[in-house]
Amino acid sequence: MLLYSILLLTYFLDLALVIVFSRSDNIIMINGDFLPISSFAGVFSSLANIIIIVIVVLFKKRGFITALILLFVQFPGFAVTTLIFRNLNSIQGFFSNLFTIIAVIFIYTRSVKLERYQANEIERLKERQMFSQHLFEQTATSLVNAIDAKDTYSHGHSLRVAEYSERIARAMGKDDEECYRIYYAALLHDVGKIGISDSIINKPGKLTPEEYDEIKTHPSVGNQILSSISEYPYLSIGAHFHHERYDGKGYPKGLKGDDIPEIARIISVADAYDAMSSNRSYRDAIPQQLVREEIIKGAGTQFDPVIASIMQRLIDQDTEYRMKERNAVRELAGNNELHCDKFRSSVSDGIIITGNITKIHLKYESKAPGGTEGRLPVIILFDSLDSRVHEDAKTVKELNYCEYCDIWFDGEIIDYNTRKIKSEIIEHEARKDAVQRQNDSIEFDVEAVKFKDHVLIRIDDGLKTIETTIALEDSSRYVYIGLSGENCLLSDVSIEKSFEPIGEDYIPRIAEGISFISGPEGDLPSIQIDGHRTETTDGVPVTNGMRLTFHSISLPTARLIWHCPYVVLYYSEDKLVHGKDYREYAALRLDGETIDGDTPAKIKVIAYKDDEFQGWDAWKKINMEGIDCEIMFTRNGNKITILTENIGMTVKCTVEIIDGTEDIYVALTGDQCALTNIRISK
Repeated sequence: MLLYSILLLTYFLDLALVIVFSRSDNIIMINGDFLPISSFAGVFSSLANIIIIVIVVLFKKRGFITALILLFVQFPGFAVTTLIFRNLNSIQGFFSNLFTIIAVIFIYTRSVKLERYQANEIERLKERQMFSQHLFEQTATSLVNAIDAKDTYSHGHSLRVAEYSERIARAMGKDDEECYRIYYAALLHDVGKIGISDSIINKPGKLTPEEYDEIKTHPSVGNQILSSISEYPYLSIGAHFHHERYDGKGYPKGLKGDDIPEIARIISVADAYDAMSSNRSYRDAIPQQLVREEIIKGAGTQFDPVIASIMQRLIDQDTEYRMKERNAVRELAGNNELHCDKFRSSVSDGIIITGNITKIHLKYESKAPGGTEGRLPVIILFDSLDSRVHEDAKTVKELNYCEYCDIWFDGEIIDYNTRKIKSEIIEHEARKDAVQRQNDSIEFDVEAVKFKDHVLIRIDDGLKTIETTIALEDSSRYVYIGLSGENCLLSDVSIEKSFEPIGEDYIPRIAEGISFISGPEGDLPSIQIDGHRTETTDGVPVTNGMRLTFHSISLPTARLIWHCPYVVLYYSEDKLVHGKDYREYAALRLDGETIDGDTPAKIKVIAYKDDEFQGWDAWKKINMEGIDCEIMFTRNGNKITILTENIGMTVKCTVEIIDGTEDIYVALTGDQCALTNIRISK
């Protein structure tokens, strides 16, 4: 808009002055000389044309088009003025305009040619860069494929480590260029294994000290291979230092803490995660929850504690367990069918049952030999850390496997570990004539839902519904459905969940509720927390010098470090967690880990272990026996400090409230623990 305004103003002023000056016979005196006013017409015309040329140079294409239009409009005006007034100065303006038109066209033509040349050079440079980048990426992929070809048990390992490293980098706030570098440094971190003999890499048993010493050379070999790529110096860093430890006990250089390059510290965590969550020659993949616990144990010793904390957060966000070896687990919903020969020869992965109704549809076909009648499908109700059915005694113990019961689709029930089971068959009289089916092909609809320690399973074949209610031994274990059968094919399987959870009265109780709350009541009611933050105390305003004391005991099913009490800082109008206008600032676990809230706050945590700390296994054992906890609060304006010491673990957390909220509340919650005798003092 400014461009057009300048040009229009120049045009009308120039034309008006030319006409006025051309018609005037007046004279003026300058430095003792008398000059006619009309002599200035050409001067103003020249100045106007200079302005137009300058605008063309500055605004390039837009200036050229606009200036050219105005000059062509202005040109006839000067021609008419010249013919009418026959003034030499007007003629000068006429030819000045003519010259400007020629100059504008010349300048613009040269500018366009120069821009085209520059654009072509930039395009050729981009093409060369893209070619170089593409060549680099192909070379990197080829090297990774060569590594995978040597190590049959780590196929895809390098690619997964690269993906996890990039996720960590993005969570740390790295930009695209930094994430790109970290990705490819991680992709090539094991390139040194090319120099290790195949017999050692693929040895199924334990390595000898000599063989392990050879394995430990692969970081140095990788560094030698990649350091020659001068254009990408960061590649050798990941290969060289990814086996260094934060406590200085790693190899090959024994670097410690921040002396280890950040790229290598990131890759170290991602590498360890994938190694644990993937199948190996000597073991199956470790369940994600146990992997998370190992990363917690290694924070500050094997891993950078900040990066380990980020990895823990990524695991928590991976609710569908997508960060794993792609072929480690069969997923029935993905395959859409299951072939069953002998009973339990094929069992689906566990379908988790929660407080939201899960609906399963499937088609059954008999595959019994010799025309004999096949056995109908069966639901195996169980819990396991890896959500799969197991029979090996060692695996059962390691994965905390528990089998509740078998529910056959013909109504037979086999009880293994429940308090009580009640089953009822409901016939659909009005639908019998409407349902058409063959005995060897039946479609089933299954509904399953859990509320605390009770599970309800409904199996409908169109003629009848088998309704089974199960009272579990506790409220805190998970419940999975495994589908199986005998001499049959299960196909057309679909699984969906409702969005709304059921109410407390949806499943009629067949046994009393299970409680681990005993002992005296304190200032706040005691709570039993069967799962992650399933129960919470009332909120208490945070004041300077306040203390919370309580007794905590882990539930019998607790098995992980974070099965312990949590402290939550928040605000809500009704003082309740998740109440009206709820804003959470931080959640602090007594094991030293914090969970950032969804409201802006600056959080700083210092967690350290003193001489009384006997290790995480002892920590879990003592929590199972029960501990008395004390949490102290210091408040100075918008800064709140939380301090607690338990079983040799001291945790200090400072939370700065930066949204201006003054009324901050604290509540106690946790995971698989019971809190009793909760007292508030100042």
